[in-house]
Amino acid sequence: MMSNSQIRARAREALGNSIFEERWLFALLVGLIITAINSVASYIPFASLIIVGPLGVSAAGIFLSIMRTGEKARIEGMFDGFKDFAPNLLLGLMISLFTFLWSLLFIIPGIIKGLSYSMAYYIKIDHPEYDWKACIEESKKMTYGYKWQIFCLQLSFIGWILLGMLCCGIGVLWVTPYSSAALAEFYNQLKAKDAPADDSAEAFTEETAL
Repeated sequence: MMSNSQIRARAREALGNSIFEERWLFALLVGLIITAINSVASYIPFASLIIVGPLGVSAAGIFLSIMRTGEKARIEGMFDGFKDFAPNLLLGLMISLFTFLWSLLFIIPGIIKGLSYSMAYYIKIDHPEYDWKACIEESKKMTYGYKWQIFCLQLSFIGWILLGMLCCGIGVLWVTPYSSAALAEFYNQLKAKDAPADDSAEAFTEETAL
């Protein structure tokens, strides 16, 4: 399993190693469109819940493709998650519901479960035949022993975010494709590993809990 710094390096390389390189800019454009769709949906009752799953699957597919092929983001890929609408809708709803319910037990359980489910959309891309439960269960298995590393990976982008905020906040937009590509590469690494690691940082028993 690669270290987080190696995963970030892989993500930068796949994006062209420059925030003004074409591959990074295309990934940025995809992120902006997805953000715009989510923003519009937030003004329509229940619309955000309806599109969260399909959009999540679409984004996962786009960034997995970037990391695996090195090609620029496919703009039309933003709608791939809507082709199998009902299963992806249900996956997004169940992830949101379970994360919300665990958050009611205080913030930390919600964060842990969010990390536990973080690979579900990527799994759906590789296994479109899986239902929502299979995707979530497989995500729990994949992330067991690695949730702390995923958390640290996400936390490692704070410096970039702070730097982006110095540019009137606009620079933060460039961080989203970088972090998304890094998480997609983390999934690739988890999928490729031969054996699970020890989970010394686990705070809760994960074998049977959602």
